[in-house]
Amino acid sequence: MKQWLSDTLAKLNLVDSMNQPEGFTRLSYSKEEWKAMAVFREIAEGLDLEVHQDQAGNMIAKWVPEGVSQDLPAVAAGSHLDTVTNGGGYDGAAGILCALAAVKHLKDNHFSPACPVEVICFASEESARFGVSTIGSKAMSGMLDLPSLESVTDQEGITVKEAAEERGLNWEQFRNAERSQEEIASFIELHIEQGLRVEQAKADYGAVTAIACPIRLLVTIEGKAGHTGTTPMGSRQDALVASVPLIDFISERAFELSAKSSLPIVATASTIEVKPNVMNVIPAKAELGIDIRSVDDQLKEQLEQEILEKCREIEETRNVTISSLKLVHNPSVFLDQMVHHALVDAGRTEGFTPFTLESGAGHDVMNMAKKWPSGLIFIPCENGLSHHPDEKASLEDLLKGVLIIAAYLRKETGE
Repeated sequence: MKQWLSDTLAKLNLVDSMNQPEGFTRLSYSKEEWKAMAVFREIAEGLDLEVHQDQAGNMIAKWVPEGVSQDLPAVAAGSHLDTVTNGGGYDGAAGILCALAAVKHLKDNHFSPACPVEVICFASEESARFGVSTIGSKAMSGMLDLPSLESVTDQEGITVKEAAEERGLNWEQFRNAERSQEEIASFIELHIEQGLRVEQAKADYGAVTAIACPIRLLVTIEGKAGHTGTTPMGSRQDALVASVPLIDFISERAFELSAKSSLPIVATASTIEVKPNVMNVIPAKAELGIDIRSVDDQLKEQLEQEILEKCREIEETRNVTISSLKLVHNPSVFLDQMVHHALVDAGRTEGFTPFTLESGAGHDVMNMAKKWPSGLIFIPCENGLSHHPDEKASLEDLLKGVLIIAAYLRKETGE
């Protein structure tokens, strides 16, 4: 099985070797994503699965043994194959690989499920191209807002609609990708952890209880431009200098709150744009993008208010004007407790030690969880590294993921 995992992982990533210094770039609705999905179809059909692509581009591989009704709710597993720019070959791909391998493992051991099993390869999970994430799973779960998405563009000015139609999809048919509650019994996703908590807990895998969705703020600090050589230090209204105590506060306060809370919180001043961005001109404007995440929504909101209060304080002490815009405020997603317990039991059945935790990053499962009982497991990734060419999960950990998914499928679809 390890050799199959190694070979198939490379195939899904469209390479002969996973050693790719520039990483992998398969952006949403790109030719590269579609090539990887074609490989998914080829591998799934090689396992005697029925494969079709839905109206949003999601690829669904279905195992329906002889004598089992197509109409029974399916137990599903899956993830995605698109990547960020110069990303790793395991984020998303590991979930697809392990789900396919779990089906292979069950077939090799002559198991026949009493209901359909699906492996779902979602389209366009990453936000790297359009700034919008999980398009495929939003469409499947009925959460996609087509009118607001239609005109969103990438850096080349190509809209989501244009990109999807370049791949042969019909934009007006996207809404028909929504599936009924009766079609799916449960959904699980495997993902690399993108952190070190599982490893630090000396566990084999993580069983996730919730996903921390963000509050995102755009804070604009406006000062006054001036010549850097002639404007006295005491007369300046430097927007960039005024941003420094705010950036420090965001990091330090999140650290303090996380240390006191039973649930962690993280906050990041993750983008900054300075204008006019000229060497001999005092910065007149600084725009900060701020990302706040915790499963504890009240804690997120508390930190947001404290950041806004800090902005008022900086306005007074730095002689600048600060405004804020809330870009995103999504409540946390709590995953199904019964599926969580089943994934814990599945791992223990195989002799593995689980660690219960929350996810700080979003995944397709958060959309599926809005409509169907859903769960998420993490396998360790080397040094916690993700969205990077050096991203890696060991074959041993991938195999553990395969066995956990297989044990879950065996239990959930058994006679």
